[in-house]
Amino acid sequence: MHTAFLTVKEAAEYLGLSPHTLYVWRHRRQGPPSFRMGPRGRVMYRREALDAWVREQEQADSRSNEALSPLSTVPQHRSSRMPSA
Repeated sequence: MHTAFLTVKEAAEYLGLSPHTLYVWRHRRQGPPSFRMGPRGRVMYRREALDAWVREQEQADSRSNEALSPLSTVPQHRSSRMPSA
């Protein structure tokens, strides 16, 4: 059974990262969304939020998103005129 909420350690394992990386990203307000839960304020991640964050990373990467690929755009030609001095 998969739980909807993951601890930092579980989220790191799920993403193939180190827990330290997630802590650093959280401190810098980067990476997947996280929140504190419970009386001890444990940092938690929603599994669905991790999946959505991974999809966003894929779409932001030009190697995964054809629309962002520099190879899919029409090259712009530079003017051969020299600027006047």
